[in-house]
Amino acid sequence: MTENKTKEELEQELDGQASEEETKTSQTETEDVAVEDAADVEADGGDEADSELKAKDEEIESLKQQVETEENKYLKLYAEFENFKRRNRQEMETNNKYKHQGMVEDLLPIIDNFERALKIEGDSDSFNSLLKGVEMVYNDLVNTLMKHDVREIESVGQPFDPNYHQAVMTEASDEDDGIVIEEFQKGYILKDRVIRPSMVKVSE
Repeated sequence: MTENKTKEELEQELDGQASEEETKTSQTETEDVAVEDAADVEADGGDEADSELKAKDEEIESLKQQVETEENKYLKLYAEFENFKRRNRQEMETNNKYKHQGMVEDLLPIIDNFERALKIEGDSDSFNSLLKGVEMVYNDLVNTLMKHDVREIESVGQPFDPNYHQAVMTEASDEDDGIVIEEFQKGYILKDRVIRPSMVKVSE
């Protein structure tokens, strides 16, 4: 009886040990599954974090491109505005510089008439008095133009220059070729702009 109990006890002990081992094995498997699940969760979390980081990087890059585009637009508009201001300033300076040009052009025929009148000869006292009066008016007019930077173009004895002279005749002369030998009508310059070229005869 004792031996049977002992066998039974042994069997129970063996069954208990087997049960414990199964329990431990089950716990180990459960722990392994939990670890694997945790690893999977961690991996999924890492992938999600990488995706979010990538999305943020793409968003930052897109914003950088937008900023660069807007900056280029601003720089272009700024350059265009500066060019507009420069052109406007230059135009105003030019207009101010030559603002008397129209008046000068209107006065030149009057000066021509005065010069023709001064070439008329006469013997009477009344004529000479009149001529002096005409000469005074002519000189005042010329001096007024000079105050506004209007000056005559030098012609006779100067080399012909198409920028300042208009050749209406050529003539054989003892002078070198291309020298102005006679002036038919005076030319004038306002500051640095030719208002009217001189009408001249040129040697050949």
